[in-house]
Amino acid sequence: MRVKEMHPLCCITLESSPIGDTSPEVTTALSRACSVADLRSDVNAFGFTSSGSDSGAGSSGYAGVLCKWTNYGKGWRSRWFVLRNGVLSYSKIHRPENLTAGDDVRFIGDVSVGRLKRLNSCGSRSNKHQKGVGIVHLKISSFRESRSDSRRFYIFTATKTLHLRCSLKEERAAWIDALASARNLFPLRRLNDKLPIIPTDISLSTEKLKQRLLEEGTSEALIKDCEQIMLSEFSEIQGQVRLLCEERSNLLDTLRQLEAANIETEVSGAPTSRYQLTQHEFSDIQHSKYSEWSTTESSDDVEKQDLEEASEDEETYFFDTKDHFPCVINQSDVTDETNTKSLQFERRKKLPDPVEKEKGVSLWSMIKDNVGKDLTRVCLPVYFNEPISSLQKCFEDLEYSYLLDRAYQHGKEGNSLQRLLNVAAFAVSGYASSEGRHCKPFNPLLGETYEADYPEKGVRFFSEKVSHHPTLIACHCEGRGWKFYGDSNIRTKFWGRSIQLDPVGLLTLEFDDGEVFQWSKVTTSIYNLILGKVYCDHHGLMHIRGNRELSCKLRFKEQSILERNPRQVHGYVEDTNGKKHATLFGKWDDSMYYINGEGTSKTKDMVDENLLWKRTLPPANLTRYNLTSFAITLNELTPGLKEKLPSTDSRLRPDQRHLENGEYDMANAEKLRLETRQRMSRKLQENGWKPRWFEKDGENGTYKYVGGYWEKRDAQDWEDCPNIFGEFREDIVNNNSTVGT
Repeated sequence: MRVKEMHPLCCITLESSPIGDTSPEVTTALSRACSVADLRSDVNAFGFTSSGSDSGAGSSGYAGVLCKWTNYGKGWRSRWFVLRNGVLSYSKIHRPENLTAGDDVRFIGDVSVGRLKRLNSCGSRSNKHQKGVGIVHLKISSFRESRSDSRRFYIFTATKTLHLRCSLKEERAAWIDALASARNLFPLRRLNDKLPIIPTDISLSTEKLKQRLLEEGTSEALIKDCEQIMLSEFSEIQGQVRLLCEERSNLLDTLRQLEAANIETEVSGAPTSRYQLTQHEFSDIQHSKYSEWSTTESSDDVEKQDLEEASEDEETYFFDTKDHFPCVINQSDVTDETNTKSLQFERRKKLPDPVEKEKGVSLWSMIKDNVGKDLTRVCLPVYFNEPISSLQKCFEDLEYSYLLDRAYQHGKEGNSLQRLLNVAAFAVSGYASSEGRHCKPFNPLLGETYEADYPEKGVRFFSEKVSHHPTLIACHCEGRGWKFYGDSNIRTKFWGRSIQLDPVGLLTLEFDDGEVFQWSKVTTSIYNLILGKVYCDHHGLMHIRGNRELSCKLRFKEQSILERNPRQVHGYVEDTNGKKHATLFGKWDDSMYYINGEGTSKTKDMVDENLLWKRTLPPANLTRYNLTSFAITLNELTPGLKEKLPSTDSRLRPDQRHLENGEYDMANAEKLRLETRQRMSRKLQENGWKPRWFEKDGENGTYKYVGGYWEKRDAQDWEDCPNIFGEFREDIVNNNSTVGT
């Protein structure tokens, strides 16, 4: 016998088989095939097949496309969901021609061939490592709608939470009704999850009752008989409770194993058919004594809902287990255990897959309009940008900060020569990441900041844009026994076939024992913008001056057209009397070596004992930005970080985030909006705007960190931080003279 009911969203009849009906007739009805082309012609406004179609009668399955939240790096991803027999399965979008096999289902939402092809082309660039099918058993799951978004809903299981989003609120209502209809296959019973797994030390005291009966004058013989009867009844109840809790414990273990098998299915990418429930398995689960678990809102579901409500208010981001499973860094890999915290997450290894296909731009139209202009004043499309800002680029120079840790140790041991050699290697290592990097970092807004806390490296970095005209970026970094700070400005010229970047500013390295080194960067040029292979070159003299006896001069050799051995760096360490104590050789994109005293040598003749620094190998999955493994982590919003950041942090800049996600049209629109706001920065400075975290040391001095940022961060006191990436209001410029926008 089947029960008919009307679907609330359209005039069709839903038919559901009674609980436990697993006859061959039902199985046959559930497995009737219907092609996408046949069903598409009968899809109504809400995505269901019309009542006149053949698939409408006896249909017990639903299918459609939903957006599933994966992690912050990948964001929302479209997945193909199928609901049948109380089991919700999901996978990546198949090709439309593969969606003809088999189910008597009703479609929810737009399942047109055009849309499926588009989603398939965006979501499945490579099927080599494609995951299998994810499975959620509604028998052991619960679900609810989002209270803050009319298109979102959640499905809770014992091991994970699915965050799903529809295109329309009507589609969400249809999916909720479908889930509720599927869950009606199972009997409902509320489960009290607060019971102990196995009760222990349950006892019954009759002393108070015995004392009360004695006060009433009851004979001791009668009291003893009553006590025996009570203990006998209690013993029987105790045995039943123990048996019940043991059965419940076995059930929970079975459920955990089932969910663990589901996770293994998703991770291993095994074929879908291998993990489909057989008719016998489905029947066994359906007739299980405790099949009611979580089919109603249990106390565990209430707790999950409370957590979910908090996450919606705080905009917490959720991460898949496979991509972001917490791992603790091995303390043996850390130089100073006392100053290093355990990192409870793994930093990402690659950028998110782009959502859109990137479009090229006309270089000729850009060139003829901007020859001879300052590149920082030219409005360029995001095609010429990489998804990090100049503030983050400053921190990229500290990728090899272990050289400064090593220099600090050499200084403590009294070896001042080795200290300076490692400082020189550090100064050169900052250029290694520029190999193949032909894109321009984002120009920060006035007052924009960036923080980087890398406990695994033992460094904590902070930078701020302190001036817009001229453009100045100040930074401050603290390490193990040293501080690195300074301000920098890049004067950029565009010469048609090349770009020249002349750095202006002084970098300072200060050790805890009082020794200080200062230097400035060399010139960078990018060639062959029109014809030929684009490449960059660094050239000029870098003089590292110390406040004690030793100093270092490094010559970056300019590359010529016929240069057979480019990117050479040669230098020496000398004292105040001009005596050379060591000579340095190497390449700024590969490694640096040294020999004691004055001499000449070649890099290929050097041995490991003379090696100061060697570049880390680039990641395997390079993009057109050619970011290093370290640079890939700079713009990452790690778990729990967004809630701690001020509204001025570069990670929250929308155009940069859209570019990283491959949303190029949105990135261009946001960049144009923010650059319109940026043009008001000169007026802000004229009105008396001052940087918040840095202060200029004298009239011609450098900007130095005044402190207070990390204390504010610990206290989460960002009330006076402006929303510089929000909507622009002209009254802010006219009225606000002390706070950056």
